[in-house]
Amino acid sequence: MIKIKDNFGRYVNYLRISITDRCNFRCIYCGQGRDFKFLPCSEILTYEEILRLISIGQRLGVEKVRLTGGEPFIRKGFLDFLGKVMDKFPDIDLRITTNGSLLKKHDIVKLKQIGIKAINVSLDSFDEKKFRYITKNGNLYSVLDTIYSLIQEDIRTKINVVVLKDINDDEVIRFANFAVNNPVDVRFIEFMDLTRDNKWNQKFFVSAKDILSQIYKEFELIPEILEKKTKGPARRYKIKGGKGRIGIISPLSDHCCNRCNRFRITADGSLKTCLFAKKSYLLKGLLRNKKISDDIIVKVMLKAGERKPIGRELYLKDKCEYLGMYKVGG
Repeated sequence: MIKIKDNFGRYVNYLRISITDRCNFRCIYCGQGRDFKFLPCSEILTYEEILRLISIGQRLGVEKVRLTGGEPFIRKGFLDFLGKVMDKFPDIDLRITTNGSLLKKHDIVKLKQIGIKAINVSLDSFDEKKFRYITKNGNLYSVLDTIYSLIQEDIRTKINVVVLKDINDDEVIRFANFAVNNPVDVRFIEFMDLTRDNKWNQKFFVSAKDILSQIYKEFELIPEILEKKTKGPARRYKIKGGKGRIGIISPLSDHCCNRCNRFRITADGSLKTCLFAKKSYLLKGLLRNKKISDDIIVKVMLKAGERKPIGRELYLKDKCEYLGMYKVGG
């Protein structure tokens, strides 16, 4: 099997695929209050094209696929599509990232029947007013219902919390307590402004060090040793006496570029080798050209892998492309 390997010795075995750029929330860290300009439907990859990409990825050693957005459950037919993915690629570790607002109890039961074992849910506050402020129009209780239903159905649940200074940083301990009392991973994420004009807006930034210092004052944390096969961005901690775990994702203060193993594919079929990279590889045109075989797309993805940069270096040199998170699939 040919595998995607970059010039720094990193292997890519994980695809994050954005199903759509549309979302029913307008989170302040996704677009920073700007008008969202969504893609025409004709420009978004079809389900058949996504299946083809997953198939090509498998040829190149891809073991894990995460489907995200925008909000993936806003796209018509997404649940049925998940069933097709699981039927066609039973060995793929398939995961989903969602804001949780559109899932009903019967949808979650169907997810379990399909074979979905892990879902990430974005939740940035337990306070209704704060939640509505951060998301602009989100319903906190619908998201909480989803989280509790996922736990009840024994679907592994990770809660993603973007920590925002003077907005929700006073809830860090409340989120840690949630991990104590429930079998979930609560992952605290440093704020990144990917919509700036080459000037990083620090007003919301809280460092991983400051987040951890709060938690250490209240709980005994046991760091987990990362196995060689573990390539995720989070540093994980068990909580003594707790049911769940804490994760810290620090792309700015303590980057994880050395263990990055992912490609991102945007809703319009652009392959991004790094969140910060300006260079994109336009796969959609290749997928829609009947004269282009899978072998040619394999070669493009291998070449893209060779050129995968160290994102932290791009960031420090201010050589990044800044896109709203909804455009790159988080």
